[in-house]
Amino acid sequence: MAAIILDGNKIRDEIQSELLQQIADLKRQGVTPGLAAVLVGEDPASQIYVRSKVKTCEALGLYSEKIERSKDSTTGELLELVNSLNRNDAIDGILIQLPLPPQIDARRVLLAVDPAKDVDGLHPVNAGNLVQGRPGFVPCTPAGILEILKRSKIPIKGARAVVIGRSDMVGKPVAMLLLHEHATVTICHSRTRDLPAVAREGDILVAAMGKPAFVTADFIKPGSTVIDVGINRLTTEEEVRRIFHDPTGPLATLEKRGSVLVGDVQPEDALAIAGAFTPVPGGVGPLTIVMLMSNTIQAARRRRAVVSG
Repeated sequence: MAAIILDGNKIRDEIQSELLQQIADLKRQGVTPGLAAVLVGEDPASQIYVRSKVKTCEALGLYSEKIERSKDSTTGELLELVNSLNRNDAIDGILIQLPLPPQIDARRVLLAVDPAKDVDGLHPVNAGNLVQGRPGFVPCTPAGILEILKRSKIPIKGARAVVIGRSDMVGKPVAMLLLHEHATVTICHSRTRDLPAVAREGDILVAAMGKPAFVTADFIKPGSTVIDVGINRLTTEEEVRRIFHDPTGPLATLEKRGSVLVGDVQPEDALAIAGAFTPVPGGVGPLTIVMLMSNTIQAARRRRAVVSG
């Protein structure tokens, strides 16, 4: 029996309709949440992400500013910009689109963001709040993963959860969120011994290492829930043939669009073995932006001491 596909677009739409109600409530109280998105350089993927975030703000009726800076910008210039946004009362959330150019000290820039406006949840204050289970901002992708699990009624309490990847943006925070929901959590990485055997213990398996189709059949426990966080672009026929068991459909997509998206999980294996899994595209990705909007609304409410309802 094939796995149930967890539809991220459907869950995103549910959350967006809830956010529209929250925004209408805030506007009745004279508050319009505002987000500033800072884009440095001309990285095509970053431009697409920022454009999507600004477009979603417009669709929901949030105030947004897209601030573009040259790829030659310095750390000092970025710090100056962040400080001005910290002081700007129209801005509730500050998003620094990563990656930043190599000459910029990304850690210093992220540390300069006011924790009350850190809607990406990357400031050490918010990371500490997450560890201790205190109110704060949770990174958007992990927050979206939790929404997928809860709204799809996947049991978390008492489950064995395995997270492959230990990044500050996904791996560590999603492990902490699952722990707070009473899962027993194992974090794996490149030095984990016998990684497939450890992964197979997971009732919930989160793949977030950024390697196309790295998680194959021998990683997946039959009937488990597989959450694929990866977004990898294949651009050659050789890559497509190497990754897919039946490359017919993907090869047609490659010919039509010039690339094929694949996650960190081999999708045919997940479909055959898992009980449920998130596809790429259309799984975790749609949730990331909507959770950014949710964090921005939360920031506006906290900063302005506005109660809901």
